[in-house]
Amino acid sequence: MDGLSVRFRMRGGRYVAAVSDATFALRPGECLALVGESGCGKSVLASALLGLLPGNAETAGTAHLAGSADADPVELLTADERLLSRAIRGRRVGLVPQSPSAHLTPVRTVRAQLEETVRELTGVRRPQLRRAAREAADRAAFPADHLDRYPHQLSGGLAQRAATALALVGDAALLLADEPTTGLDRDLVERTVDELRRHISPAPAHQAAPTHQDPTPAAKPPAAKPPIAKKAAATQAAEPASTEHRARALLMITHDLVAAERVADRVAVMYAGRIVEIADARDFFGDPGPRHPYARRLLDALPERSFTPIPGMPPELGDLPAGCAFAPRCDQATERCAALPALVDDVACHHAPPRAQLPAARPEQPTAAAPRAPEPRTDEAHHA
Repeated sequence: MDGLSVRFRMRGGRYVAAVSDATFALRPGECLALVGESGCGKSVLASALLGLLPGNAETAGTAHLAGSADADPVELLTADERLLSRAIRGRRVGLVPQSPSAHLTPVRTVRAQLEETVRELTGVRRPQLRRAAREAADRAAFPADHLDRYPHQLSGGLAQRAATALALVGDAALLLADEPTTGLDRDLVERTVDELRRHISPAPAHQAAPTHQDPTPAAKPPAAKPPIAKKAAATQAAEPASTEHRARALLMITHDLVAAERVADRVAVMYAGRIVEIADARDFFGDPGPRHPYARRLLDALPERSFTPIPGMPPELGDLPAGCAFAPRCDQATERCAALPALVDDVACHHAPPRAQLPAARPEQPTAAAPRAPEPRTDEAHHA
């Protein structure tokens, strides 16, 4: 993704800049967690990648989806509806929607929708179709005795699990999960994000990393700060041979920083439509911590940290300042902040410390192909 921008035309010639100049890359076998306050443009970014924006949206920049070695990348922002509907959505890019009740067909049961999706995306036919639909439901912890219910008969959490099950069916190379843990209790949150992790890195822990990835370095030592939540244990679930060594990618949009720490390899922080920091997840949640003032305050607002709210309110996306949008809420703001900071060295802040001034970096984390080793859980982590 290079310079992705989305703005909406409003009445009276006004524009709302929902996403501005978003640039990052997502590798096979990697999870990038996109975090930030509500209304900052995270979901709009995901919708742009699937061609799901309303008619008054204008996009700029590029978003290339790589294919096989002998195929050209697909430019998602300019792809027509025929290509998106027949070859991209569900097959190469899956979506766990933020509002699952709006994406489930209200007059069909969950089983009927799962069976149709399995048939269309995998080619499974009867009599195996019913069993395949049950297995798809189980991947998202959707109870089998609820499969014959209609969407209006489901709780918010069950609807979320049904939508997740549908998104996982196609084993898409890129999965966009927009608030996939909404309405779930903590045990189901952990099970859901662990399943998403399995989806992108199905190779068992004892196998070597795929040849397209760098060799796996030694695991990092625990962070000096108390972590928000403990990492997921290595999965023991086996996948079909056809997908056993196939690395995929996950873009997880979430407010749940506990879930983000559990599953993410990197974290991208968005504020007022702009990405203001991209960081390694272990560095972000541990030491040295975030470099952008907003990202630090976002973590400090958690009950597991100092529980200190961020003062003020985010700006309106239709009335953004010329300079740094966070400056009115920032205790480090100076006259320099009247100029818009560019994303340099993975941070967009005039006052962010250079990497050279940070504490010595710890060894790099394991790749996604080699899941992180389990850590002992504490009572605090269990109740977080």
